[in-house]
Amino acid sequence: MPKDAHSKAAEHHETAAKAHRTAAEHHGKGDHAKGHEHSAKAHESSKAAHSSSDEAHTKSKSKK
Repeated sequence: MPKDAHSKAAEHHETAAKAHRTAAEHHGKGDHAKGHEHSAKAHESSKAAHSSSDEAHTKSKSKK
């Protein structure tokens, strides 16, 4: 179902955004080790969000 696919993509985007914000906070405080850790998590979540978005888009097109 396309709605489920879009919801999954949105969850990945939200997770990525939270990790990006957390990374920025740590970098801003000078805790670069934690910042890099959260940046890596953000990157992985961003890749998952992109993949999920592509999947949702494909499913949406097939329902037309």
